Amino acid sequence: MVFIDGDGGEDAGYRRSRSRSAQTGRRGERGRPGEDGQRSESGQRREREPRAEGGTEAQAKDACLRLLTDRARSRSELEKKLISRGFETEIITRALDRLQEIGLIDDADFANQWVHSRHTYSGKGKKALAVELRLKGVDQDIASEALSQIDSADERERAAELVRRKLRNKPVEDRDKVMRRLVAMLARKGYSAGMSYEVVKTEMAAAADS
Repeated sequence: MVFIDGDGGEDAGYRRSRSRSAQTGRRGERGRPGEDGQRSESGQRREREPRAEGGTEAQAKDACLRLLTDRARSRSELEKKLISRGFETEIITRALDRLQEIGLIDDADFANQWVHSRHTYSGKGKKALAVELRLKGVDQDIASEALSQIDSADERERAAELVRRKLRNKPVEDRDKVMRRLVAMLARKGYSAGMSYEVVKTEMAAAADS
């Protein structure tokens, strides 16, 4: 008999794992990442930092370091944050260039971390990951290199794991409905339509025989 699990907590693993990238920023500071104005590791709500209204290069670098203690970020992400806080363009460029020179900003490393974490813990397919990296402002060549760490066999196995996790606990009465639901789930996670259908069909058949 085939069973399906209604649990939808696929992203929980990534939220737990991404705190490891905090080592990119200040040494020794760890914990679950949070965005500005959200709760920090201690559970206390952090206040949004005031706008810099021009600011200095040192202030801009310090703002970046604080952001990098939450999680690794692309250069584009940091630039947008500094712009939103009122830093001048010239100040932003100098600060980011300096941090890039000393290795605290590295889009290639960021992209590799992002792809590994999101694929491993959230089950994201390559299409979804490509979109996410583009939204993070990562250069297309850098993104392509990071995505190359996932081959078709890896992607298919990860998709199969997602489906097997869903095929638990509840008996399936309408196989067609379940198949559509699982194929749609994989599509939302960035797997191709062909792979999604093939994986779901195979895993449902295996579950029915067990």
